[in-house]
Amino acid sequence: MFWEKEIETMDVNELRKLQLERLKSALLRANLAPYYSQLFSEVGFDPAKVSSLENIQSIPFTAKNDLREHYPYGFVAVPRDEIVRMHSSSGTTGRATVVFHTQGDVDRWTNFVARSIYTTGGRKGDVFQNTMGYGLFTGGLGLHYGAERVGMMVIPSGPGNSVRQINLMRDFGTTAVHILPSYAMRLLDVFEELSLDPKKDVNLKIAFLGAEPHSEEMRQKIADSYDMEAYNSYGLTEMNGPGVAFECPEKDGMHVWEDGFLMEVIDPETAEPVPDGEVGELVFTTLTREAMPLIRYRTRDLASVYPDPCPCGRTHLRISRIKGRSDDMLIVKGVNMFPIQIETVLMGFPDIGRNYQIILETKEHMDEMTINVEVLRSADDMRVYEGLKKQIGAAVRSEILITPKVNLLQPGSIEKTEGKAIRVVDKREKE
Repeated sequence: MFWEKEIETMDVNELRKLQLERLKSALLRANLAPYYSQLFSEVGFDPAKVSSLENIQSIPFTAKNDLREHYPYGFVAVPRDEIVRMHSSSGTTGRATVVFHTQGDVDRWTNFVARSIYTTGGRKGDVFQNTMGYGLFTGGLGLHYGAERVGMMVIPSGPGNSVRQINLMRDFGTTAVHILPSYAMRLLDVFEELSLDPKKDVNLKIAFLGAEPHSEEMRQKIADSYDMEAYNSYGLTEMNGPGVAFECPEKDGMHVWEDGFLMEVIDPETAEPVPDGEVGELVFTTLTREAMPLIRYRTRDLASVYPDPCPCGRTHLRISRIKGRSDDMLIVKGVNMFPIQIETVLMGFPDIGRNYQIILETKEHMDEMTINVEVLRSADDMRVYEGLKKQIGAAVRSEILITPKVNLLQPGSIEKTEGKAIRVVDKREKE
């Protein structure tokens, strides 16, 4: 059983005491790593003298570039023969960032994921189909191990081959699935091609959505289309991978498992703390990792902390869904915006399909935004959608203060990819 009531509903003051105890140990471990040993010495920080959680603020932040510059073993705090696993973050350019685990690290990570799955209603006897990539990406193995720990039967299908995915669901009675939001939407096209109804011809009851930002509207569309519960999750390779934060049945924010992670929320420009309820950049410190402790790691993910306790009874802080990334922010005609804002608008139109793309170009020295979006149903004459184009343009302008050009396309017109959907194509002239 993975309802860890004593930990999950711990009095907040007691939870802070536990965090402080674990932080002290984490800092002493970090001091064994070449990078942190040198850093602590340079800034005059003595990990043995930590007396409060606030003391950590005297330590400089750790950034992704620090991991790259000290590749491969500069952050390792244990002898090499104690390392049993290495993962590497996806979607980066240049030198990779790698994270190492001892067997104890893998076990604790597995328990965080198992706790998360159990929280959503996943149980022994469920059939779990994992459509995420395996290998260096943490999403596949992370949920795989957690599901097995709960007692689920795991189908490690991996990504792609949509017809096979549906056949596996039907043949083996899949009840839970780990899936990219964009792929969950794309899979609906394949159900239609096979003349199958995802509400009736498969037995899905739970979906774990992750690995790419998505709006509440998209989550609801996925849940309604499959007649299942869809849960948002949060993780990043540097903090293990999946299992850092997960929704409970209330679906009102994701609980950060604070017995494993100390979280700060900062203004991405000033690096100063922001109050609960305001959007800021998430910063995490690992509290239990042995092989590669990370201190004050800047995630670049933007979210806010919910100030009120959760009705589910869990006392661990909740964060909002990820609003975007500080380094994914687009500046168009001097306006700051995030692609997910446009997705939220598009998903509000029932005639809109499952794929879209934002094209940014330079026309006569000015930024121009074009939104290519597929309609739900084919039309012999696309002019029937002229009114819809105007409605979308007006709704987007209301949201981001920019009027885009909107192209409505036949279903299947936008090129599909097996991995994360390519939502933004920036063709603007670079200065």
